[in-house]
Amino acid sequence: MTPTLFQRLMGAEFYHLSDEVKALHSRRGPYSYSGECTVERGRNLLGWMACVVMRLPPPMQAAPIRVDFDAQGAQESWQRSFNGAPMRSRLRFDGGLLLDRTGPARFRFRLFRIDKELYWVAEQVKVFGLFALPERWLDGVRCREFAEDGRYRFEVEARLPVFGRLLRYEGWLAPDDQADQG
Repeated sequence: MTPTLFQRLMGAEFYHLSDEVKALHSRRGPYSYSGECTVERGRNLLGWMACVVMRLPPPMQAAPIRVDFDAQGAQESWQRSFNGAPMRSRLRFDGGLLLDRTGPARFRFRLFRIDKELYWVAEQVKVFGLFALPERWLDGVRCREFAEDGRYRFEVEARLPVFGRLLRYEGWLAPDDQADQG
């Protein structure tokens, strides 16, 4: 059987992740997860303007989130709905890195595992396909996926020098098909 995108990117390390993280990234075809999230945006004008241009979700507390995935081999699409505010990403394998196209930005992430948690660390960000952010700016662009109390959980943060925090969101997700059964 052909490995999924995340299995291909991580190799044997994938199988040491928590069961909840592995379950989300082992599926093929269309599937959905739903849960709850909190979204925080930066407070300075440059950060706010960057969020608008990037089409990132507005601030919200304990709000519903739904993610519709479509995993097709070495590429996936993720359609998120943050309490009705959409955010779409297209992900694919790119020379051992994860290429994530979200709005006008293209991110290249290196994935790695610490204990049973999955981390995404930005190695390159281009905006509008033209402007590459300096590498030293990317330390604050990251994601963490983990399990807590039997749930899949996520933390995503984008913080840049000069702009400060652009966005931070965190929460939990559960597969919709399991919720329908219980």
